This record gives sequence, structure tokens and C-alpha cells, in this order.
Amino acid sequence: MNRLKAIATTCAVVLAAPAAALGAPNPFLREQASPIPAADQGSNANYRSFVTRVTPSVPGLQVQVLAFADRLQLFNHTGRTVTIYGYQNEPYARLLPNGTVQLNERSPALYLNTSFYGNDVSVPASANPSSPPQWATVFKTGNFQWHDHRIHWASPQAPPQVKNTSRRTLIFDWTVPISVGSQRGAISGQLYWQPSTSTASPLAYIVLAVILVAAIVLVVVVRRRRTGGPPGPDAADAPQRSAAEEVW
Repeated sequence: MNRLKAIATTCAVVLAAPAAALGAPNPFLREQASPIPAADQGSNANYRSFVTRVTPSVPGLQVQVLAFADRLQLFNHTGRTVTIYGYQNEPYARLLPNGTVQLNERSPALYLNTSFYGNDVSVPASANPSSPPQWATVFKTGNFQWHDHRIHWASPQAPPQVKNTSRRTLIFDWTVPISVGSQRGAISGQLYWQPSTSTASPLAYIVLAVILVAAIVLVVVVRRRRTGGPPGPDAADAPQRSAAEEVW
């Protein structure tokens, strides 16, 4: 149980830390993507996953993509149990009506999802997808986020679909099977290659903004000096004082 809790916490908390630092995402925006990837897991800003459809269409069920294409987050306020299925169609996780989140200790996905590519993980023999689920409670939050290999490109090499890296390109359609109560359905989406808009770092934009502000201030100061500045309360007496000074 302690091991399971550690795995769940690693997936749902540690991976979510970069995105949470910029503020919690809106659970009602199904296609919202977090502004920061889980860089330590290999997520890349050029890959963008989007949820296009969730079935069955049930009020209170929301799904969104986090960190470009790194993981999914599901909110269950349906009043029914929502089950997420793994890579061999075995029950992987479920969210009960009271907000309890449980993971199946016998699902291979439980272990494969701890790695971005899933190729450096040892799946124990006890993780048999054909065995009856062995559920263990890990959270009571009513929502669950997990890394899912079905929604991202599973290689450090560029996909063959991308012929021109400067163009937005559809890589593939994806589905993650779920059920709401007794109704089977799926989270459907698409993975795109998104070209980089700029190679400049955020610091470069900040420096540029500071330079522009300084230039504007300098122009204003120079203009005021050339025009003598705004007239003061003694401006009417200025010609008389000037004449007197010249005679003296």
C-alpha cells in the first residue's frame, strides 16, 4: 500500500508541480494545456494533445490535457463511478461518486505510467491484466491526473508525419477507454506537431521591454528640456526679469 501511494503521489503531485506553480488549470476547459511541460519527463512544447470528445456525454465529467501532451486530468462529479482502462483494456483507475480515487495494483499501466516513454520500467509479475482488480485508495479529491502513453509521441525522434517542422501537423488520433457506471465510452483526442513561434527566451523579451521603456522616457526628458519645460506660476514675469538682467 505504501509503495502504491508513493507511485500515485509521484504521478499526480510531482509531475504536476511545474504546472501548479503558474496556477491551477480550469477544470471546465477540456482542451486547456498547461504552459509548462514536465521537462524532467521529456515533454516537448512542439507536441500538443487536445481532447476532442468525451463519451458518454454526462454532466459533471470533465477531462483536460496537462503540460502540452504529458498527462490527462479527469474530474468526476457525475454521481457515478468512472473507470479508466489501461493499455490492455484492464481497469487501471476509478473515481467513486464520493470522490475516492482508487488504483488497481494489478494493472501494468500503474507502473508503465511512471516513465515518460515506459521503456525503462520493470513491471512486476503481480501486475497481471487478466487478474481481478485489486483496488487501493490513494486520494479522496474527486479528480485524478495520470501520464498516459496513448496521448503523446513515444520516441525522442521526430514522427514521420512531420515533413515540415514549420507547419502544424496532425500526428495521430488517440483514445483512452473509460466507463461511467455501466456505460462504456472513451476520451478521444488528437496529437499535433506545433511549430515553435520563436527561439527567443523570455529573458530576451524582458530586456527588450526595459530598453523600449527607457527609450520612451529619454525622448520625453529631451523634449521637455528643449521646450523649457511646462510654464510655471512666474512665467508672466519672465520677460521683465530677463530684460532687467540684460540692462544691468
